[in-house]
Amino acid sequence: MKVYTDKGEAIAVTVVDVSGNSIIQVKQKSGKDGYSAIQVGYGDQKEFRVTKPLLGHFKKGGSAPKKVIKEFRVTGDDQLPAADAKLDAGLFSAGQWVDVIGTTKGKGFQGVVKRWNFSGQPATHGHMMHRRPGSIGCRLTPGLVWKNQKMPGHDGVERVTTQNLKVIQSRPEDGVLLISGAIPGNKGSIVVVRPAKKKPAPAAK
Repeated sequence: MKVYTDKGEAIAVTVVDVSGNSIIQVKQKSGKDGYSAIQVGYGDQKEFRVTKPLLGHFKKGGSAPKKVIKEFRVTGDDQLPAADAKLDAGLFSAGQWVDVIGTTKGKGFQGVVKRWNFSGQPATHGHMMHRRPGSIGCRLTPGLVWKNQKMPGHDGVERVTTQNLKVIQSRPEDGVLLISGAIPGNKGSIVVVRPAKKKPAPAAK
């Protein structure tokens, strides 16, 4: 969708639903885990759809069964949130830079022009190769096709991190973040939003 600034400028944004996140487990470096991290669950799930060990893990953490579990490490125990902390859009502020991790759209079997951005070969003067890859090796030494040779094949469905996207609006009351530009994946797919690693965090007010 698009949102408008105070100056009337239109900005293309992607709406990310961040409601329904809950902390399942807090791991402490000083405890038996040996490192500092939090486990976050997203998307309510029916009890009969999860295994009994996992159901016990959810109940131990005081959480309802979740479809997705992600673990986020922090540098020390002093940065760990409380077990009952609220995870919503308020963790991010407008103007903050973020990285978004997701799985790209699947494009099926594709040729080298679309999959690897090859230039293609001549299209006229009797040429019959057009969008084909051309030679991939030689019968002489080394006499084989090198590993990782770019060839036609399955395209998409890859884990991708899109870096340095700006949070245009943070709406805790609606449970959504409005992030500038496009992010990986289909509509409704699961993504991870984290503070940008290559851009500074906003100054504390």
